[in-house]
Amino acid sequence: MDIISSSNNYFCRLKLPRIEKYKKKYNDFESTFRFMERALSYPKSKIKVLLLENIHEDGVKLLKEEGYRVEVHAGGLDEDELTERIKGVSILGIRSKTQVTKKVLGNANRLLAVGAFCIGTNQIDLPECLSRGIVVFNAPFSNTRSVVELALAEMIMLIRNLPDKTGQMHAGNWNKSATNSFEIRGKKLGIIGYGNIGAQLSVLAESLGMQVYYYDIDERLAMGNAIKCSTLEELLKLADILTLHVDGREENKNLLGSKEFSLMKQGVIFLNLSRGHVVDIRALRENIVNGRIGGAAIDVYPEEPKSNSEEFISELRGLPNTILTPHIGGSTLEAQANIAQFVPSKIIDYVNSGSTNLSVNFPNLQLPKFKDAHRFIHIHHNVPGVLAMINNILAGHSINVIGQYLKTNEVVGYVITVIDKEYSAEVITDLKKIRETIRFRVLY
Repeated sequence: MDIISSSNNYFCRLKLPRIEKYKKKYNDFESTFRFMERALSYPKSKIKVLLLENIHEDGVKLLKEEGYRVEVHAGGLDEDELTERIKGVSILGIRSKTQVTKKVLGNANRLLAVGAFCIGTNQIDLPECLSRGIVVFNAPFSNTRSVVELALAEMIMLIRNLPDKTGQMHAGNWNKSATNSFEIRGKKLGIIGYGNIGAQLSVLAESLGMQVYYYDIDERLAMGNAIKCSTLEELLKLADILTLHVDGREENKNLLGSKEFSLMKQGVIFLNLSRGHVVDIRALRENIVNGRIGGAAIDVYPEEPKSNSEEFISELRGLPNTILTPHIGGSTLEAQANIAQFVPSKIIDYVNSGSTNLSVNFPNLQLPKFKDAHRFIHIHHNVPGVLAMINNILAGHSINVIGQYLKTNEVVGYVITVIDKEYSAEVITDLKKIRETIRFRVLY
């Protein structure tokens, strides 16, 4: 018998004539190893990875070094294109433009994991992924600093009226004046959404002398001297500068519209570096034109081009003291390199060990490394009694369980059982036959 080792996976080639002399020493040795030959962890060379939207080269390199077959596509794909391309793909990597819909997932016959190389995951149908046993990872921290720095820079530019002044200079007009030009020191900054980005922005803004207020539907610990507002309306009325850092959940659609803009101070500086659909664009335009909003910086839009070759269409083009950027809040080389390290490492860890730590849609399990053992990974609908069924099957086959890990959410249960190396093919068959099973795989 020759054994080929590849990371945590072991692939056995059998020379059957040599097995006979071992039969007396091991029970049904031939049957066991024939089973292992066809049931081993999926060979890495057969794991196909599809990366879209210019994923940083460090991420491509990591996945290739792991032994996966990696295909790279510079732009995003529309629903029909991705539905066709997803066939045979085990790992999908995207950024913010590509929509991973129920239709796409319906054609994903081998998909194990989706990596969002960004913070947001509203472009992915997370419930559908969950119901199909597909784990989703994102990069919740990797580009936080980049977004915060852009927000601070834009606040200063807008409150000094620099976009208009720069445009006038390029047109040959020298207009030296302090009119509508202010310092940010002493101004009241209102942060809507106090997560990783909002909290870090709070700290840096305070260090620049700003008075920080925030609103969040979840209970969040205030950083420094920041003050929590009890309602969104309270925050809107008091802020000199308002900045949005909320997530992309459906409930946040048009979070700010005509009513909310009417509550803001005259001449307020307004920023949205979060999600495009959380602001009513038509209402925003009206309030820039009528002067209630003295300056705006927008980085995200309800509809965005799928590639750099498409024209950007928006009602916000050409407005005074308005900064429009092409969804680049997290697009620094430092942030993209961090993301390119973080997301592939989470996916590789999941494929190799079953760890789902920091997954955005799956029960989170952080697992120790294992040696000289196998892991049975069982994903199932979360109904009572499944764990008992699993353990009854193992006990019925006299399986020695070294360790067992269970985590559930309202939809699925995720069980990993670590066993020794001696078991028969019927164990896998019986475990797969459990009615509630969504997905099952074995790690060696």
